Amino acid sequence: MPAVNKRLRRCHLLGLLLLPLALSCAPVAYRARPIAPSATAAALAQRRLTAPGLERFLEANKAHVRGWPPATWDLNRLVLAAWYFNPVMAVARAQAQVADAAVITAGARPNPTVTLAPGIPGPYLFDLSFSVPLETAGRRADRIVQARALSTAARLQIGETAWQVRSAVRTALLDYLLAVRRRALLDAEAHVQARLATRLAGRVAAGEDARPIADAARVALLTQQVAVGAADEQVAAGRAAVAAAIGVPAVALRHLTLTWPDLGRPPAAGDVAPRVIQRDAVLNRLDVRRRLAEYAAADAALRLEIARQYPDVHLGPGYQFEEGHNYFTVGLSISLPIFNRNQGPIAEAAARRRAAASRLLATQARIIAESETALARYRAARAELRQAQTALDEIQQVTEPAARQAVAVGETDRLPLDRLSLQALQARLVRLGALTRVEMALGQLENAVQCPLERGHTVESPGAPPGPRRQETP
Repeated sequence: MPAVNKRLRRCHLLGLLLLPLALSCAPVAYRARPIAPSATAAALAQRRLTAPGLERFLEANKAHVRGWPPATWDLNRLVLAAWYFNPVMAVARAQAQVADAAVITAGARPNPTVTLAPGIPGPYLFDLSFSVPLETAGRRADRIVQARALSTAARLQIGETAWQVRSAVRTALLDYLLAVRRRALLDAEAHVQARLATRLAGRVAAGEDARPIADAARVALLTQQVAVGAADEQVAAGRAAVAAAIGVPAVALRHLTLTWPDLGRPPAAGDVAPRVIQRDAVLNRLDVRRRLAEYAAADAALRLEIARQYPDVHLGPGYQFEEGHNYFTVGLSISLPIFNRNQGPIAEAAARRRAAASRLLATQARIIAESETALARYRAARAELRQAQTALDEIQQVTEPAARQAVAVGETDRLPLDRLSLQALQARLVRLGALTRVEMALGQLENAVQCPLERGHTVESPGAPPGPRRQETP
């Protein structure tokens, strides 16, 4: 009996040793991270473009910017700041981290289970058994392929988000700089209109013109001054929009000079070949590559469901001690595919794969249509810009010099010259409107191919292209 008790104690000791073995890897401890809305709002309000973290981010990503370091805050640098500050980038990165963690989950092997059944109340009964699950038909490999494809799609989503942020910054900066130019032209027009109203008032006082002419000039001056005030509001709103696109408060841009050196020099329509645009749109777009990754994940999911029609095997070796006798057993359990062979999940997975293929084709068709439409709009806007430039050149190079010559030789007073100056400023405003439509169409064309199309640009990484260099010049 002492020998039996000794053997029984050894069996109990073996069972107790299994727990430290199972817990040999330190478990992950929960760490609370509460969020206080007041604290996060205060942190957002304190964001500045002089933050040390942003400086390190700019230095780490300077390869995206040609001619680093830039002397002023141009589109390239503003886009990098937006990639650092804009909350949607943090959301995309977090979603990618979730997808990366899913790869770990997919690669995890099922844990074995152990069962201890000591005799109660007698010490002469003891049962120790294991159950080791064995996955069949390569399910683990299929899970890993699916998770990796979804992780790739999530990372491509980061690139798509980065391009959307760049597009928003480009649009906001363009609106702001064009508003600055428009405000300067309206202000110059108001000065000329004021000079013209003064001259007409003098002519009315001298009896050379009727009073309604001078009254109409004063009304035009008041209207022009109202337009200047509205332009001031547009400039302020445009600067706030730039800050919002970056993800910082408007005060963060208060003392910064925003630049875009090539503004007003868009690429010629002939430099944008339709075949190249369509090819880049279909091949370079990140959403196409994301759809391909999603299709690969759907295909892996189908393979996984097909593999699940074959049951898993559970191997269960065991040991029993009963009244001084030792028994070693080997158990084998398997689910019998009698009532179903996983037909439903297989059909669902096959349908999801067909849906993923359809989404890919729909995305490509939409992209081709977008690129063709954007290219047509850009060419039409370029033609409009050429016509506006021709009209402005006619005034500046022919009509206005002739008027100045007439004033110089005393053939007329300066009143016709002031009117020509107004016409020239109005022609500049017309050209600025045409330039606005050109740049908007170019932005749509860039969005269609997800690649900068202006001179001097380069793309260093998918979804994170740098932008053009332009200047804030009235």
